[in-house]
Amino acid sequence: MADERGPMHGGHLALAAARAYGAQEMFTLSGGHVFPLYDAAHTTGFPIYDVRHEQTAVFAAEGVAKLARRLGLAVLTAGPGITNGVSAVTTAHFNASPVLVLGGRAPTWRWGAGSLQELDHVPILASLTRYADTVRAPADIAEAVGRAAYAALAGHRGPAFLDFPIDVIFGEADVPATERDLPVRPEPDPSDVQDAARLIAQAERPVVIAGSDVYA
Repeated sequence: MADERGPMHGGHLALAAARAYGAQEMFTLSGGHVFPLYDAAHTTGFPIYDVRHEQTAVFAAEGVAKLARRLGLAVLTAGPGITNGVSAVTTAHFNASPVLVLGGRAPTWRWGAGSLQELDHVPILASLTRYADTVRAPADIAEAVGRAAYAALAGHRGPAFLDFPIDVIFGEADVPATERDLPVRPEPDPSDVQDAARLIAQAERPVVIAGSDVYA
């Protein structure tokens, strides 16, 4: 089901889905393959932080994810823009940080012809992310972003990656009805909580060691 705004370009569709999963700002280094995402951010008042290196964009998104405990968003242009961010994606992978990386990609209709910054990113990112895929049609953008964001946020958390061929992200589709399927945090066993409380109360010098996956 579409809303009443009619068709919108892929940047609006992708950003709306990322916002639905908690993204509150975008870190990026400007590149032409992802201009629709900037247009969507500008027209909706979504904060854009334009940094000087793509690695910094992903590190900043991870900083948000770790400190604010919500989805961090980085937007990278195609080819070297994405590969420049790989080291930071690797860090987010080992830190279990929920970071969503949205990337540009050479156009579908010129794939294999040596288009500007043409590179198949998914095989590079697949082993470093909870989810990695290419979106093939404007109508699939919102669902794909939701799927990637869910993968980033669900335990064990980590980065997720999507790229969009330039004809897809500049293309238009109806805006789907807003739907979210947020991960459900597991509830502790009450008896385990009681046991832990008893041990802490009895300890002379209690210490609690909690991993990065423990959210209060």
